[in-house]
Amino acid sequence: MTNDKGSTNAQMTKERSETPSRHSDFVIPSGVGIRHSSLSSGLITTSAQLTELLEKIEPVDRVAIDTEADSLHCYREKLCLLQVSVPAAVSDRGYDNVARDYIVDPLAELDLAPLCAVLAQKEIVLHGADYDLRLLRRSLNFAACKIFDTVIAARLLGIGEFSLAALVERFFGVKLAKGSQKANWARRPLPERMVEYAMNDTHYLLPLADRLESQLREQDRLDWLGQSCERAIEQAAAERVRDVDEAWRIRGSGALRGRAAAVLRALWQWREKEAEAVDRPAFHILQNDELLRAAESFASGSVPDYRYFLPRRRRAFRDAAQSALQLPEDEWPVSRRRFGTRPSAEVVRRSEELRHRRDRAARELELEPTFVAPRATLEAIAADQTRASALLVPWQQQLLGTPRE
Repeated sequence: MTNDKGSTNAQMTKERSETPSRHSDFVIPSGVGIRHSSLSSGLITTSAQLTELLEKIEPVDRVAIDTEADSLHCYREKLCLLQVSVPAAVSDRGYDNVARDYIVDPLAELDLAPLCAVLAQKEIVLHGADYDLRLLRRSLNFAACKIFDTVIAARLLGIGEFSLAALVERFFGVKLAKGSQKANWARRPLPERMVEYAMNDTHYLLPLADRLESQLREQDRLDWLGQSCERAIEQAAAERVRDVDEAWRIRGSGALRGRAAAVLRALWQWREKEAEAVDRPAFHILQNDELLRAAESFASGSVPDYRYFLPRRRRAFRDAAQSALQLPEDEWPVSRRRFGTRPSAEVVRRSEELRHRRDRAARELELEPTFVAPRATLEAIAADQTRASALLVPWQQQLLGTPRE
């Protein structure tokens, strides 16, 4: 692995060559601003519109996507928008736009299997891929074969501010509008400002990926990106199983013991049922801090009340607490205990050695130490070196000098 130590941060962000990327069919010519393509048809809601989009995607190698869900507005989130940007077409006048932007409406009665099939053949550009990949797998049974995560790419270049807004401003001098992060994306029709916000999430990803890719190639870290993106695909495909026996242990619950913990568990279960019944997020029913205070109040003999509770909900709330208060002690939740033994002196020594190697490599490469390897990962490998390949990708193992399979 070689590293161009002569490159400075300023050099890393200067304008690159106008030669098109081998992946993308567009460039950013000098003096040409980034503009949105028109979206006169609004959201794609018909089979004919979807077919037209498929025809745009077919000939290109790289496509940018993003998703919007309604997790802040319902009990079980659903995919509400799928934004897609493809390289702009070339005309006799040259490149009239950087990207063509489309928004697919998954809430419309559309068969999106053909879209998933064509996207599976492309390199997908995303910003922070894990959430989007998991949502697409749950909603559309879509699994990407190859991705370009602009967050990973930026961090591999040592860029500390790697939010999409920060990167777009850094590379293109454009300030993205804020204000729709918490919007209800299931709303129809969508206001124009929300459409604009959604489009911005993919509009700059293709030229951004080109810039980052060029700099990674100069730094001889492009292969590192490939390794990390492959691992991201694997991790997103792994099923996360919710332990219902432990899910009630919200932040701050560790301070509750005995009967109070039993009440908290019962109130949490009551809140889940209420939220599911009205299809609202649990915090809309009662926020976590109130849930904790209510459990403590019931356990101490008080009966907390909330004016906005309707009579039926108030009764169910109190009944849940009373049922927990009547439980025998052997049915109270058991306090969590730390399992395992204190690490041996040898394990501590190996952990410190790994940390020093990590910090030295991070300093030389101008990377965040925790991006090279988090502390918990170093401790796990120090305790069991065979876990290195499962916890680290090859470039990380190389920097740390851990055994590779």
